[in-house]
Amino acid sequence: MDYSKKVSRRRFIRDSAALTAAAVAAPYVIPSGVLAAAGRPGANDRIGIGGIGVGRQGSTMVEVASRSKDTRIVAVADVNRPRVEQFAAKMKAEPYSDYRKLLERNDVDAVITATTDHWRALTCIHACQAGKDIYAEKPMSHTVREGRLIVRAVRKHRRVLQTGSHWRSSPPNRAACKLVRDGRIGKIDEVVAYNYPSPWECDLPAQPIPEGLDWDTWCGPNEVVPYNIDLYTPRAKPGWISFRPYSGGEMTGWGSHGLDQVQCAMGIDRSGPVEVWTEGGEFNPPTYTKSESRKRGEAICSVPKVFFRYADGLVLRLDDGPSSGGRFHGQQGTISIDAGKYWADPPEIVGEPVKPWPLHRIRLAHVQNWLDCIRSREKPICDVEIGHRSATICHLGNIARWTGRRLRWDPVKEVFPDDAEANEFLDRRRRKPYELPKVV
Repeated sequence: MDYSKKVSRRRFIRDSAALTAAAVAAPYVIPSGVLAAAGRPGANDRIGIGGIGVGRQGSTMVEVASRSKDTRIVAVADVNRPRVEQFAAKMKAEPYSDYRKLLERNDVDAVITATTDHWRALTCIHACQAGKDIYAEKPMSHTVREGRLIVRAVRKHRRVLQTGSHWRSSPPNRAACKLVRDGRIGKIDEVVAYNYPSPWECDLPAQPIPEGLDWDTWCGPNEVVPYNIDLYTPRAKPGWISFRPYSGGEMTGWGSHGLDQVQCAMGIDRSGPVEVWTEGGEFNPPTYTKSESRKRGEAICSVPKVFFRYADGLVLRLDDGPSSGGRFHGQQGTISIDAGKYWADPPEIVGEPVKPWPLHRIRLAHVQNWLDCIRSREKPICDVEIGHRSATICHLGNIARWTGRRLRWDPVKEVFPDDAEANEFLDRRRRKPYELPKVV
């Protein structure tokens, strides 16, 4: 399916009805006995951790969590049975193919979910229903509506959710964002971030499914397509992160790092822009039908460039800015933030910059903040609402390319006013039995 083509009003009404029905029916559920099964760990108890999705990023974050004196790794789940068994043996944990079985355990207090993007909402909402706190890898959602449902679930079940935008826990990033918010370079005229590519289409040839991989479940809410290693791996040639309908491309992949920092520095990380548009050629994503690198797809899907306008008139431009931050142009100078470091022009604006931390230390600090908040029940440094808003601005950038026109956005109601076509892209259809539970 070519998602870049415009859709009819009839299709919008049909799909909206299907989504409403799915939210009510919700056949993909966890057992009723699991609901709110976990209790709050005592002050001296180690927090029982479960890992959901233990591929490249998931296994890394579970290992990071294991280094804290406050944790014990209890169980891990993955649809790739050989992989989960191997990792479970390493962590001395119990392996599961079905994460819902992991959620049934009373000794699992919290979970780290690092699934593919198209699985993120189900795992987060089910974890909330089961009474587990959550560390959710970024981007926190695959659609705007999914993000809002995750927020509702976290608030309804009184859970602690930390989004994996770990630069929030980097001392240089925090110092630089505060400099911008405190007006060190005066009123901000413009912000420039990286021109993140949107996802493209996938029609790769079938390959034998590896033994022990439950490919049907991996496809989950999406239709089942032939297995291909260039789809299954996250950032291969190119991997699911570059393909619809599994991800929002690097717009949500790296964008949820960089644009999160932009919103943090501007002090608007619980809101969003009021307008988004594109400039340049038309969006014309390719369809990969054979193995090749990401280079062609990323070049094509970086056109057209995307712009955002906020209520105070500030414009954010996706162009030649830092990939994990932004370049803030103020009336008295410029501050640039990128991946754990920052600099200024003129340099005396910031004086002696805060020294960078190594990435493993930043990740541990981010996880430890989550663990501390599990005990205190306070909101973590990248709370669910922040994670949702940071993912939303990325989704808006993709939608602007898919529609190809200037769009007004209401960051309170989270809709495009009077634009049925654009609003269809706020959510997606899901294959049975993987509909989202109803959250009110």
